[in-house]
Amino acid sequence: MHLTRRAFAASTAALAASPAMAKTTPKPIVIAHRGASGERPEHTLMGYRLAIDQGADFIEPDLVVTKDGHLVVRHENEIAGTTDVATRPEFAARRATKLIDGEEVEGWFVEDFTLAELKTLGARERLPELRPGSAAFDGREAVPTFQEVIDLAKAQSRRAGRTIGVYPEMKHPTFLASVGLPIEARLARMLRINDLDAADAAVFVQCFEPGPLATFKTLSKARRVQLVGAGSPAMVSAEGLKSIAAYADGLGPDWSMVLPTVDGALGPPSALVNDAHAAGLLVHPWTVRAENRFLPPKLRRGTSPAEHGDAEAVFRALYAAGVDGVFSDFPGLAVAARG
Repeated sequence: MHLTRRAFAASTAALAASPAMAKTTPKPIVIAHRGASGERPEHTLMGYRLAIDQGADFIEPDLVVTKDGHLVVRHENEIAGTTDVATRPEFAARRATKLIDGEEVEGWFVEDFTLAELKTLGARERLPELRPGSAAFDGREAVPTFQEVIDLAKAQSRRAGRTIGVYPEMKHPTFLASVGLPIEARLARMLRINDLDAADAAVFVQCFEPGPLATFKTLSKARRVQLVGAGSPAMVSAEGLKSIAAYADGLGPDWSMVLPTVDGALGPPSALVNDAHAAGLLVHPWTVRAENRFLPPKLRRGTSPAEHGDAEAVFRALYAAGVDGVFSDFPGLAVAARG
């Protein structure tokens, strides 16, 4: 099946429905968190390909900005943990300490590199002690641009005969604006030139910062999702959800906000999904991981933090709670649990 650029943006109602329609969709979407990042180095094209092969509906690129203004895909603007930059003597002098969102961070930063320089680095596994199988692929690929991820989604949509959406996150937008590299307009432009600037396009734009997400609403018709950490209960109060619904189409909570841990096991679902739906918001919790380190004690198997526990129980409980999608480092497990 051949998909034109515009057909890519609107070919399936299930992925590109309006929020009201999406809430009644029986099959929640599976979002590959940084690709199949439990099995391949995060934010690599190989990781995205594997996620798509495993059945993911959306692939998630975190976006930062290079010195010369290009959108590239890294979990953070500091890249020592996800590239081999620390081993490269030609970039030793780029090591710096910066204040990022109120936290002092030391390392190497994307905004201090041109795209050409960044492309000389090799991507690597961020958690090698937990994911040695993924670490075996270190250095095989470079840091991708956002355009390369969009192009991959389009090509894989044609190959698979189904729409693969993209789910970009704006990382540290306030900081990036402070150093003269605002991300919102750059992302909006990229969506426009790729025919993704529409409410029915297979794209969601996410961010932890409400202000930049509200700004993005004025620049693009693409759907927006407010990310929320477990330490932000006010944001998910009735008033908080009402405020979010004024500029966003969805809520991306830490999955523990939907399924609290009680006595070391999964407790009953909170009211969050129902409350968010009542406010007109989709709910896409993040991030279900298979390793024991990230699971409640009673779902762990074996004694090593790296061993895989019963992540399937988390997926099943989230689906039963009525979520509209899930983020996972192991999209194949999320697809299998969804049935």
